[in-house]
Amino acid sequence: MVNLPSPRLLNHRTKIALSLKTIFDIKATNTTAAVLKPSPNANHHNTQDVTELCKQGRLTEALRILRFIDDHRYIDDSVYDCLLQGCLNNKALPEAKLVHAHMIQTALECTEVSLGNKILSIYAKCRILVDAYRVFLEIPERNIVSWTTMIAAYSRHGYAQEALDLFKEMQILGIKPNQFTFASVIPACTDLGTLKEVHEGIIANGFNLNVFVGNALVDMYAKCGSLVNARKVFDEMPHRDVVSWTSMVAGYAHSGHVEEALELFQMMPQRNIISWNAMIAGYAQSGCHDKALKLFWEMPERDVVSWNAMIAGYAQNGCAEAALCFYQQMQVAGLKPNSKTFASVIPACANLGHLEQGRKIHEEVIRNGFQCDLVVGNALVDMYGKCGSVDDAQNVFDKMPQRDVISWNAMIAGYAQNGHIDEALKFFQEMPEQNVVSWTAMISGYAQNGHCQEALELFHKMQLVGVKPNSNTFASVLSACANLAALEQGIEIHDEVIRNRFQFDIFVRNALIDMYSKCGDIGRARNVFAEISQRCVVSWNAMISAYAMHGYGKEALKLFEEMNQSSINPNHITFVGVLSACCHAGLVAEGWRYFNCMTQFYHITPTMEHYSCMVDLLGRSGSLDEAQDFINKMPVKPDVNVWRSLLGACRIHNNIELGEYVAERLFELDPENAAPYVLLSNIYATARRWDKIEKVRKMMKGRSMKKKPGGSWIEINKQVNAFLVGDRSHPQTEEIYAELERLSGQMKMAGYVPDTRFALTDVEEEQKAQIVCHHSEKLAIAFGLINTSPGTTIRVIKNLRVCGDCHSATKFISKIVEREIIVRDNNRFHHFRDGQCSCGDYW
Repeated sequence: MVNLPSPRLLNHRTKIALSLKTIFDIKATNTTAAVLKPSPNANHHNTQDVTELCKQGRLTEALRILRFIDDHRYIDDSVYDCLLQGCLNNKALPEAKLVHAHMIQTALECTEVSLGNKILSIYAKCRILVDAYRVFLEIPERNIVSWTTMIAAYSRHGYAQEALDLFKEMQILGIKPNQFTFASVIPACTDLGTLKEVHEGIIANGFNLNVFVGNALVDMYAKCGSLVNARKVFDEMPHRDVVSWTSMVAGYAHSGHVEEALELFQMMPQRNIISWNAMIAGYAQSGCHDKALKLFWEMPERDVVSWNAMIAGYAQNGCAEAALCFYQQMQVAGLKPNSKTFASVIPACANLGHLEQGRKIHEEVIRNGFQCDLVVGNALVDMYGKCGSVDDAQNVFDKMPQRDVISWNAMIAGYAQNGHIDEALKFFQEMPEQNVVSWTAMISGYAQNGHCQEALELFHKMQLVGVKPNSNTFASVLSACANLAALEQGIEIHDEVIRNRFQFDIFVRNALIDMYSKCGDIGRARNVFAEISQRCVVSWNAMISAYAMHGYGKEALKLFEEMNQSSINPNHITFVGVLSACCHAGLVAEGWRYFNCMTQFYHITPTMEHYSCMVDLLGRSGSLDEAQDFINKMPVKPDVNVWRSLLGACRIHNNIELGEYVAERLFELDPENAAPYVLLSNIYATARRWDKIEKVRKMMKGRSMKKKPGGSWIEINKQVNAFLVGDRSHPQTEEIYAELERLSGQMKMAGYVPDTRFALTDVEEEQKAQIVCHHSEKLAIAFGLINTSPGTTIRVIKNLRVCGDCHSATKFISKIVEREIIVRDNNRFHHFRDGQCSCGDYW
């Protein structure tokens, strides 16, 4: 067999003299030998026997006789026509090739147009498009059937441009299209302009009233997003059949216009299962599950498409549990799932993190023979990755007979989401072709795993190689800026958002609010929020959380009340923001009111985050007994975060007895975490219980634990600079310490006294003062002051809670240098201005 060029490489306007003798090897093969085995009585049969056998469907026997007819003169066109019709009816490609080879031997080839069209139809029907096109070229006098068959083959199998090229060529050659030609070329009109052009041709040729053509137009106008034109064609059709009505109903339903679809559906003179399925899919995709379900149980008969529509609707709209439940009901009903069923139900397992359920469905995929399906394979790889089983994902990927860019992207995302960033990078580098999703998966992976600088570098590399970012790319890279508090780079990426015309994308806008708020620029965050005309719940949540994080409790609560006046209902994340706002602002009464409102009015079941917020709120206000009582009355067992909130409150209020009790709970729940040990040490240090501190340190040493070092970061000229306590590794160390020394003198003159309680070591007071003076945030602030012009706002991010001495010192520094200093610790923002902090010393 000669290797043939792709159909896309064949020029329809070039006359190519190609012989089918070079396409098919007519020598005996294993298959040929089996089919054309000589029969002892072959010479007694004639062409009438061949025809009769074909009519009886005994194609193999007919071919055996054909092979041994001595005189080819007795084989006329009708014999070949009968044989080819049998091959066409049965999609018998190997047999069709044998008949075609026999025709070549008899020198008949495709000289008879009807026979050529039959061969062309067989190859087209069997998706052998290159061979089909060869046959098409060999037909000397092509008629309208030849052209229409070839156009339909290209159109049906995704070669839209080839179909359109042939359609234009036939008209140039003076061959007028008929209704079947137009109906065949319409699905190739993937853009509205081309479709309208073809529509004009339909009107000019007088086929605008043909129901077959009209149905194709209605369907394609709807798919091109032009429901107005689709409805116009539908309304002007003098005769409509069930396909006409179903096409219009499906067009409305798939475009989300379910009420218009329902109106037509109810007007239909006759409904078929396709129209019912279209309505169900429309409601399900729009999230109207109750209406979809009502129709589902009302329909007279249901097929696998009906069940798939419900499963997909639930899965795509966040109702994964319902999707799985419906899948199980489908099995009980005795329907066999197909590839689309699995492609919908597997993502439901992924969204729920149900690994074992996913494995069971994987077994059903294999039992039903869909393990080689590309879409199903991609869904399995994605599911295993999201469920944390990258080994299973890798196993599925390795066994896939065919992979596309989605397969590779799923593996990259799976490894990245599970912290295996090196493996993700390896896949990214090895994949045959990278697209924007591949780059975004890596950028997101870096950002999620704390490699934010690498995420920014990869984003810039992506731009250099010419890959245009999408909304997900911008959301991921803005997240990296937020984590680094890299405001300058965030502003630069905001400019890129505008240049790429994503400034109105709600997903990107929400990411911008988050980035600006976490970078300390609440003003820019507020401006982005104000520009959003159609806000979703994520937009409101982002701004409420931003106010809460910056200590603007009253503004957060005011915004929540505005949200209540809109059409958007708050969710559990909204109330985390609201309760956090109450916590940071010390609004205890308001906190209780909103907590009760959440459960009683909005019927939202509290999560551990809500309980943690309430414990934090009560504990910070000094109501430690009330906080403990709240924990004891919780309907669920408190987790680590709830107890940690109470331990933090014990540290603030120096309650050793309760702190020891809470720490014991944390040691039991999370024995490998060093944070409770450190907090308990801080409580002891404040009380100068050095013996207790030594005991805690021995416990940590026995468990091979290390305290997380305090670190601070500051961005200057798009470069992020990091500092640790007492750090002397920076190239500007001498200048930094000199600036600190200068500030220290001015601070002491202004009344500052180092709070040595925050030097957690048993050394001389002078040494303690030296330690607290060289905390990481002070080094970062000094670095910012010597590298920026007067009046510039200093923005610092710290990985731990800012200590009392640094908080006090930064207030003095802000007044001395007459600058705003914004510090983000692991809990909230502090805006220092003119000797005051936005937290009101409540943190």
